[in-house]
Amino acid sequence: MNQLIIPTKEPASKQKLNDTGFRVILIPFLGIAIPLLTGLTSQSALSHWLFKLSYLYTIMIAFVVWEGNRYLLFTLRSYFNWFQKPIRKILTLFLAVSFYTIPISILLLVGWYHIFANSQVDWEIVLTTTLVIMICVIFIVHVYETVFLVKESENEMLRNAQLAKAKLESELEALKNQIDPHFVFNSLNTLSHLIEEKPGKARQFNDSLADVYRYILQNKKRDLVLLREETIFIKHFFSLLKIRYEDAVQVNLNIPESMTDQYLLPPISLQALIENAIKHNEFSDGFPLIIDVRVDHGEVIVSNKLRKKLLHRSSSKTGLQNLNERYKLTTGSAIRVFETESAFIVGLPLLKME
Repeated sequence: MNQLIIPTKEPASKQKLNDTGFRVILIPFLGIAIPLLTGLTSQSALSHWLFKLSYLYTIMIAFVVWEGNRYLLFTLRSYFNWFQKPIRKILTLFLAVSFYTIPISILLLVGWYHIFANSQVDWEIVLTTTLVIMICVIFIVHVYETVFLVKESENEMLRNAQLAKAKLESELEALKNQIDPHFVFNSLNTLSHLIEEKPGKARQFNDSLADVYRYILQNKKRDLVLLREETIFIKHFFSLLKIRYEDAVQVNLNIPESMTDQYLLPPISLQALIENAIKHNEFSDGFPLIIDVRVDHGEVIVSNKLRKKLLHRSSSKTGLQNLNERYKLTTGSAIRVFETESAFIVGLPLLKME
């Protein structure tokens, strides 16, 4: 039994983001650039080795601020959704980032003064540096959230595509499964009739039925077959019709041999149309049902003269509907059905071999 496997959506808290290169480059850069920008450090005020150590310290500040905010960002993602609660998401992120970044930055900057500067804490520089750090943090959080939104959008598109594919495969399988019971039911009825009325032909019908049913079993799981395979199958199928109806049903296959290896179509399509014509038309040895099958402008055209049976109830047209659905799911194209005063015509689109 085929199982419909539905792809699961990965929880926000479990989503992975490979940002190692991003952090390796930007953390040292910000740890050096921000102190230079705000005037916290200057090479003239520090000895050479102390100058290097001071930048190691400011890089450490950048690392602590970055990693702490990154942890907060990743943790809060599992609690708030941009699409469902955008305002709450923004406020929560801003407050969390602020309450972490500002105290940590001020504390570590004051520590820098105690370790590397022989002077009073310059609160103006500390506050300015903290403000610049906060602006950088907000920008980086925005970058992270944008990346996550893009990844979520891609994952959602992929998940929707997988769901659509799984649904289509399930629907196609269900339509294929309707072929066998219908064909078996009709064939057994015919065989039962022949055993009672024409026992001499029952064995011949049984042998031909085995050949036909073998084709159905072999190709039921295939979405497309060569036009050559389908025409050979129809010849075998017509031999069954010939045994039962003799000259009352005739099938004219007008398909050039050169074209049969150039086109594809869903299997057992032509049989469905021939059975449909037999089901809905009156015929006899004196007025045979003649079914023409030809290729025209990339379609298999199946047509017959119209002599509708007088049915007590209107047809549900389930056979044609199922064939049309199978065609749309397999090829993306619908079949063409049109009726004139004297003929019933169906066009089956063919797929050209590459």
